[in-house]
Amino acid sequence: MPLKSFNYIWNMLRKSIFLFVYFILITMSTKAQYLETGITGGLSYYLGDLNHATQFSQAQPAGGIVVRYNYTTRWALKGNLLIGSLKGSDEATGKTPGRNLSFQSSISEFSLQAELNFLEYFTGSKRDVFTPYLFGGIALFMFNPKAEFQGNLIELQPLNTEGQNTLAYPDRKPYVLTNFSFPFGMGVKFSLNKKVCAGIEWGMRKTLSDYIDDLSTTYYLESSIIDPNNAEQFMSDPDMTHRPGMQRGTSKTTDWYSFAGVFITYKFSLAKEPTCNDFRNVQRFK
Repeated sequence: MPLKSFNYIWNMLRKSIFLFVYFILITMSTKAQYLETGITGGLSYYLGDLNHATQFSQAQPAGGIVVRYNYTTRWALKGNLLIGSLKGSDEATGKTPGRNLSFQSSISEFSLQAELNFLEYFTGSKRDVFTPYLFGGIALFMFNPKAEFQGNLIELQPLNTEGQNTLAYPDRKPYVLTNFSFPFGMGVKFSLNKKVCAGIEWGMRKTLSDYIDDLSTTYYLESSIIDPNNAEQFMSDPDMTHRPGMQRGTSKTTDWYSFAGVFITYKFSLAKEPTCNDFRNVQRFK
């Protein structure tokens, strides 16, 4: 991603974080605001050139921390810190014989999301005890694709496997290992008692990177000169049968990743709860 575009999106994210914090501070004095914090665990997986469409293919364990600020019974703001891993391979999909590429990568994400409840809900209610919901937002994520070479797991980005920074392809720059994604998805949450909420959630992430799998454009080396003992050359074309300019990946679409799992949170009230002066609110917030 061009540096100017990266800086522009980073500035947007910083402003979003500032507005998120400012919004919480100015609304803490209103009625029935409350904060929930807890943990989440489940699976993470990848969609891209090494897995075009198979959901949950080569899914890996994932987990993290969730903080949810409930503004109304319909709307909430959420912050996630998630850690997982991603994997993909031609061998697993069987759809691109002769390419023989694979990768695995850790994935770390910090996201800000808005949640919209289908039903009125709050943790601790005796009546509004569950709701399906939708969510969407923006995330900053970090990754680092690796693959096995001669029995060792090596980082792929420094190898310039598609000719980045070579004389033949001066326009191909090394990709960055920190980028942005746009989470969206759905879930269901349940109020277990006055303080505890639990639920299940599945979300996709549309990223701005096409190199989570170290794969995007074309081959750049002559197969006749590839040295199987040279990691940079071999990891570019393990099958050693391709010519420069032949399709290696698909740059028309960027990569995706997903988190799916369960969560449990604990409620902290931020304001005085309604009194008996409002019968409806007494029933809803106790």
